[in-house]
Amino acid sequence: MDSIDSLQSVRSPRLRPGDRVRIVAPACPPSREGVGRGVELLTSWGLRVELGEHVFDQWGYMAGRDEDRVSDLNSAFGDPGVRAVFAAMGGKGTYRIVDDLDTDALRRDPKPVVGFSDITHLHLALWARCRLSCLHGPFPNASDEWCGPASADAVRRALMTTDPVIIHRDTSQASAAVTVEGTATGVLIGGNLDAIRTEAGAGLPNLKGAILFLEHKRGTGLGEVDRALTQLTRTGALDGLHGVALGQFIGFDQDADDPTLGGWGIADVLRDRLTRLGVPVLGGLPAGHGPHPPTIPLGTQATIDTAAGTLTVQPAVT
Repeated sequence: MDSIDSLQSVRSPRLRPGDRVRIVAPACPPSREGVGRGVELLTSWGLRVELGEHVFDQWGYMAGRDEDRVSDLNSAFGDPGVRAVFAAMGGKGTYRIVDDLDTDALRRDPKPVVGFSDITHLHLALWARCRLSCLHGPFPNASDEWCGPASADAVRRALMTTDPVIIHRDTSQASAAVTVEGTATGVLIGGNLDAIRTEAGAGLPNLKGAILFLEHKRGTGLGEVDRALTQLTRTGALDGLHGVALGQFIGFDQDADDPTLGGWGIADVLRDRLTRLGVPVLGGLPAGHGPHPPTIPLGTQATIDTAAGTLTVQPAVT
């Protein structure tokens, strides 16, 4: 199987004022107030904002039935006037529809998809099936409390300029304690650890030669991270990685004080599972489920430098 760094990324034209963009809901239902904030933000950049037909649907905990959510995505992918697609929300449900994505439309007419968390399923599927570069970035409906002006501007620059993106290590992040010294270059792939684990053996692309980006929000505890990384190792998914970039691991702050865990915290689990890969590991990137996130291109060339504490990523747009 070819190394990932021998494969050509498909990058979209950068956005320009006057371009049409569309907000869709592939996962959980967003609030009308939140979507209104997103429309206001994107309009302030000179973009013309449209909403998918089923954005405000609800079916259980998802934003409408599977066929309706994927229909909204495919309608946006196939419309030549739509120049970018924004996920309104993460949560649950994207994994149910990835097999029905119209990736042929994106091969003919590439356009970036923006989101994170459950939207990692889209990012992985679109890279695996049509080599599309996407953006791990905040949802446009986020409040100022969670996505302030700097974060909003980072999304704008990632879509409307061709500047590389540089993320600096933040020593206050739990994953900052995990480092394997060195530099590494490869295509940056990844996002939410739970989504990546779910796609193993199904829709996970070949990671040979890649820089793997990981972030996570606590659910059941340290064991879920251990299980996910062990599953990825046992399936061979991590074989041939060039490096690992660790973002935020939210909600694990108190674990080191739990006597049933033997003094281990999240950094210990990450160190135990990842250092044995024998590749550079850069921890402490302030990207994930925390407030004021950066926007990170996925599916383009990236370099981690542990001495400088930086992740440098080439743009997802041209």
